Amino acid sequence: MQFSNMASRLFLLAAIVLFCIALASSPDAKIENQDTQRGQEVKGANRRLLTSVDCVGLCRVRCSLHSRPNVCTRACGTCCARCNCVPPGTSGNREMCGRCYTDMTTHGNKTKCP
Repeated sequence: MQFSNMASRLFLLAAIVLFCIALASSPDAKIENQDTQRGQEVKGANRRLLTSVDCVGLCRVRCSLHSRPNVCTRACGTCCARCNCVPPGTSGNREMCGRCYTDMTTHGNKTKCP
């Protein structure tokens, strides 16, 4: 009698521990969904949190005075998606987005990002 009572308590304790481990390992998906709702995205294998940028709106402003706004907006959108940044203003200030933005080039080895 005493052995079965002790065995049932150990079984209950083991079940609670396994349940807690399962809960501790599964919130990654919940955290990711909550963060994307707050304007953050989980990117890459190391799962860093990055604030998302409104690429369409920022590129529209960036390319508003460009001589070829459609080409500029398309290139800006690609750079924004890859680097998660658009420099302020309509020209210049490219260094504010770091090496990702400044070092990206086209197949013709010209700077890609406006």
